[in-house]
Amino acid sequence: MNTGAPWPTAEQAEARVLEIQTKLHRWATDAPDRRFADLFNLVCDPAVLLVAWRRVKGNKGARTAGVDGQTVYYIQQRRGEAVFLAELRADLKARRFRPLPVWERLIPKPGSGKLRMLGIPTVRDRVVQAALKLVLEPIFEADFLPCSYGFRPGRRAQDAIAEIHLFASPPHGYQWVVEGDIQACFDEIDHAALLGRVRQRIADKRVLALVKAFLKAGILNQDGGVRDTITGTPQGGILSPLLANIALGVLDEHLAGRQTTTRAQRRRGQPSVRLIRYADDWVVLVRGTRAHAETLRDEAATALAPMGLRLSAAKTRICHLDEGFDFLGFRIQRQPKRGAPGQHAVYTWPSKKALAAVKAKVRALTRAGSNQPLAGLLGHLNRVLRGWTNYFRYGVSKRTFDYLGQFTWNRVLRWLRRKHPRASWGWLRRRYLPRWWPTHGTTELLRPAAVTVTRYRYRGAQIPTPWTVTG
Repeated sequence: MNTGAPWPTAEQAEARVLEIQTKLHRWATDAPDRRFADLFNLVCDPAVLLVAWRRVKGNKGARTAGVDGQTVYYIQQRRGEAVFLAELRADLKARRFRPLPVWERLIPKPGSGKLRMLGIPTVRDRVVQAALKLVLEPIFEADFLPCSYGFRPGRRAQDAIAEIHLFASPPHGYQWVVEGDIQACFDEIDHAALLGRVRQRIADKRVLALVKAFLKAGILNQDGGVRDTITGTPQGGILSPLLANIALGVLDEHLAGRQTTTRAQRRRGQPSVRLIRYADDWVVLVRGTRAHAETLRDEAATALAPMGLRLSAAKTRICHLDEGFDFLGFRIQRQPKRGAPGQHAVYTWPSKKALAAVKAKVRALTRAGSNQPLAGLLGHLNRVLRGWTNYFRYGVSKRTFDYLGQFTWNRVLRWLRRKHPRASWGWLRRRYLPRWWPTHGTTELLRPAAVTVTRYRYRGAQIPTPWTVTG
């Protein structure tokens, strides 16, 4: 590949990067044992750096600065994109680039009162991480197994839920579930073991040195002190999800050979196993006994140990499908089939924790000051409701959607009473509640109960990548 090209336009850069990625993915697929050399020139390629910059610029965190205090806006206004990228490329090619420590931010952990650490790299480091990901991801995607769904192109949480629903339903009959929880997964990955897995595919020492430099960059805590990163890959880095998937591939590979069993093996009492993993959240479906599930839990712990990872004894549990379990926000449980006495079916619907989380967001928005017009409040609420209902529409969610709509309606009415404390109920209804639904001008509160629910189709191992060549 020619990497000495001048700086391209945005459209030319996207096309060139797609071409590079497609070739890398095809070569990695055709030769599973191939180790790739001379990838560093691709990381420094003008098209790759330009696409990486555009990805960073379009990210939600573009307005957040790292330890150097520079945001994307600052670079655009004070330095200029062209100068910034040219200097970054020159530093990379001259081997002068050194990543800075990430800035530690503690943010609330969803579904609990605990805090988790988010590491914010500088914009300069984010661009290099994005460039590394553009080059490395097509190679490792050729090795990742179909049971892994998190932070992979073209794959969604609904794919994982659909697989669980399929194999927990007749005729497959998987009944036991191992709910796995890896303790501080992103914080405890062993660097040596992770780099060893990266070296199985990457032979370019300059790329390996870059990956290692990001792992060892350190963390600037909120007290102003810098601590070394001996283990882990901080959440918040663009490269971190890919590295976590590479590390957690040890679990996928360990259980991959157990996914199908012959009739003779089942007669001898061997279980069938299905692993479904979304990043560090995973479950194992077992067609066998509780003892088989307990054995598989211990096997998973043994498989993860070389990567420096441990299962949380408090959160890893074994349950029967009739008891039900929560996964990726859904409640999954086998229950008597409605309208079919004597039969059972597997149902998925929003978990109590997921419903409580969206209600907390609605409360927070409707507790805010009442100086804004109703249209502004409805716009914020609609964004929350639309995202939540679109995620959970693939399940038995109609009753939950109806309840959420009633809850939001009540919260908006209480907000209106605070905004207009002296207004009569009749005046409020005439001005803001045509057809008894909150409306202001052309903005109407989204009706969760009107969202169509359906069953998500299981796509199996046929999910295409962005680099799959068809025809």
